[in-house]
Formats: sequence, structure tokens, C-alpha cells
Amino acid sequence: MTAYALANLRPPTALDDEVFTYIERIQATLDPFGGRFLVHGAPEREVREGDWPEALVMIAFPSMEQARDWYDSAAYQEILPLRSRHIPGDILLIDGVAPGYDAAATAAAMRAASGGTA
Repeated sequence: MTAYALANLRPPTALDDEVFTYIERIQATLDPFGGRFLVHGAPEREVREGDWPEALVMIAFPSMEQARDWYDSAAYQEILPLRSRHIPGDILLIDGVAPGYDAAATAAAMRAASGGTA
């Protein structure tokens, strides 16, 4: 099942040379684990609800195991401080839904588990 690395990155404290080096080198850390960018900062966006001053990064992996292995890899851990020293953020690894996922079926199961009064 596809898994994702999501990053909610705050505005940079500085666009230091380290940040550029991180961006130049990150793809090489993703390739061995089948990682590919789906969203990378997206300067053009529409905020429909709330406020979103941060940048979103979304990377897809073939599995949660590969996402974990990428994040924990020596290659990624070596470059991670180049970004984190200048751009703070929240990072999340999360499984996607299985093929054929049905939100209505999920709602029905949740309703049944709550005694039908939710």
C-alpha cells in the first residue's frame, strides 16, 4: 500500500546555502526507496479554509517500510540538518488507503461501533 511522507514546513529563517544543498541532494536519498515528490512547496495554492502560511511537501513511497527506511537512512540523516537548521517543520509518515477504499463503508462501521448514535 502506498505510504506518504508529509512535511508541513514553516517559513525559512534564512535561505542559506545549506538549504539549497539539501534540495539538490534529497532526490538521491529518495531513489533507492522508490520515493517521488507529489508536492514540493507549491508556491501557488488556494487556501479554502483556515490559514496556511507553511509550505507542504508530499512524497509517495511504495510502502510504509520504504518510507521509514528512507527517513532513517544514513544518506537522508546526513542531509536532514541542512534543512532543519533553517526551515523548521512537522514531518509525518502515513499509510494511504487501500485500493477500493469506501468512505461510506468506514462511516457505517464507525456508526455501528458507536452504537448508532454518532
